Amino acid sequence: MRIGVVDIGTNSTRLLVCDVGPAGVTDIERRSEVTRLGEQLEANGSLAERAVERVFAVLADYRQAIERHACQQAVAVLTSAARDAANGPWFTAEIERRFGLCARIISGDEEAQLTYLGAMSERSAAAGPAAVFDIGGGSTEVIVGRGRQPAFHVSMPIGVVRLTERHIHSDPPPPDEVRRLADDARGAVARLVPGSVREQVITAVAVAGTATSAAAMDLELEPYDHDRVHGHRLERGAVELLLARMAAIPEAQRRQVPGLHPDRAPTIVAGLAILLELLGACGLESVEVSEHDILRGAALIAAGEQAPT
Repeated sequence: MRIGVVDIGTNSTRLLVCDVGPAGVTDIERRSEVTRLGEQLEANGSLAERAVERVFAVLADYRQAIERHACQQAVAVLTSAARDAANGPWFTAEIERRFGLCARIISGDEEAQLTYLGAMSERSAAAGPAAVFDIGGGSTEVIVGRGRQPAFHVSMPIGVVRLTERHIHSDPPPPDEVRRLADDARGAVARLVPGSVREQVITAVAVAGTATSAAAMDLELEPYDHDRVHGHRLERGAVELLLARMAAIPEAQRRQVPGLHPDRAPTIVAGLAILLELLGACGLESVEVSEHDILRGAALIAAGEQAPT
């Protein structure tokens, strides 16, 4: 079955067109645009008109791609920004009306489960508990399990847009701003991911824009190469160096860094800080980067190949 899935997040709007069948998932087309839907959401409580229009413009292009590929189903999942916004239900209804997508706001728990399903869909059962880290714009999901069975999941209100707007007020950010941001992330992980869970983790997979950008920067990829990013092992020391480097230069220079999409330059400091805190909390020295995430999980559900746990 050919499926079109759109993930409308706080920082980016992404498309996956794929074929789903008994043999697995075959990607046909992937696209991603930084749309900053969550811009000023924490301060205002609603989705800003200009942010909504940015998403609508991207969805118009995605709708054409879905039609061109003759998708049998077309779905959209909306995550943290739409969950938190007073006008999130209106926004979701408009997506259905304007673009003909079966759109719905998913809970943080379902977001975590779909992410884990996507990340683990083509992996053999791990020798021990594995964690999946999904650092988004408005929230960060941590899911821990064995094989395809998640045993623990949590959605934490620490995303790259949220923490950037909360803590980063200078360009480049001085050490005290970066330190407060890291302290915020560390505190959330300590409160919301029990020590007994963190201590079990022996390996981790990181998905979404922060992780893939970090891998691309580590590999100095220009242009971006999905095949080289997928499966790349990112060392904790490399994340520390990337964070120090990105925090030391202004946004204009970050936009020129090989491997980093220019539109991710404003939030990459927060993303790297969150990733570093997750690695530290779980006592890990490295993480595997994966291109398989919530998009793949949602496609599997839409095709009826898997059931959420």
